[in-house]
Amino acid sequence: MEEIKLGIELDENKVPEGIKWKASGGDDKFNEAKAFLLSIWDKNEGNTMKIDLWTKDMSIDEMKKFFFQTFVTMADTLQRSMDEDGMADALRDFADFFGEKMGVIPKTGKFDN
Repeated sequence: MEEIKLGIELDENKVPEGIKWKASGGDDKFNEAKAFLLSIWDKNEGNTMKIDLWTKDMSIDEMKKFFFQTFVTMADTLQRSMDEDGMADALRDFADFFGEKMGVIPKTGKFDN
C-alpha cells in the first residue's frame, strides 16, 4: 500500500505554523507546504470529509492564487473523471472569473459589468 504522510506543526494556540508532506515512492524527506485542501469521499457515509489547513504566514495573495489553481485543477479532474467537457469548461470560466476579480490573472474584459 502506498502512503501520503502529512505533518502539521502547531503553535501554542494550535494554529498551524508549518505543514510538511511526503509520499511513498518518492524521496524519503518531507516537503514544505503552506496550505492544503483534502477532500475524501467516505464510501460508507456517502459524503465528503474535508480538512482545510493553512499556515499563519500564508499571505492573502498566496491564498487567492491557491484557490484559483485549485478551481482549474478541479475542472481538469471533472473532465478526466466523468468526461464532462461542458461542465469542466464552465468551471474553468468560473476560475477565470475568480482569478480576474481577485487579481490573480490579468483581466480579459470577459467578466466586466
